[in-house]
Amino acid sequence: MKIAVSACLLGQNCKYNGGNNYSKKVAAFLEGHSVIPVCPEVLGGLPTPREPAEIVCGHVRHKDGSSVDEEFRNGARIALDKIKASGADCVILQPRSPSCGVKSVYDGTFSGNLIPGTGVFVQLLKENGIKVIDAADI
Repeated sequence: MKIAVSACLLGQNCKYNGGNNYSKKVAAFLEGHSVIPVCPEVLGGLPTPREPAEIVCGHVRHKDGSSVDEEFRNGARIALDKIKASGADCVILQPRSPSCGVKSVYDGTFSGNLIPGTGVFVQLLKENGIKVIDAADI
C-alpha cells in the first residue's frame, strides 16, 4: 500500500517554526508501506521557518493580515499532483494545520482556539476523492 504523509510527521523540519511533528505512532503504522512525504506549504514556495498562518474568512493569512493564500493553494495543488502520480491510497495529515487539518483548524484569531474545519490541502484532497486520515487517529 502507498501512503502519502505530512512530511513533518516523518521528522522533516518543514513546520512553520523550523521544527517537525515526528510521530512514533505514524512511523510504526507506516512500516511495510511505500511512503510519499508531502508538505504543501514548502511545495508552495514558503520558507522554513516562516510566520505562522491561519485561515481567516476563507483565506490563509499571517497575523499581520498579509495573504499567503496563493502559496498555500498552489502548494496544495502540487502536493495533490504528487499524490495522484504516486498512486497513494490515502494521506495521513498533521492535525490543526491550515493546510493539513482534517477535523479542526485554528480559528483565525491567532489565539490558539480551534474550530471544526479543514485545511486548504484537505479540502482539495476531499474534492478529488482521496481518503484523508488525521494523524491523531493512528
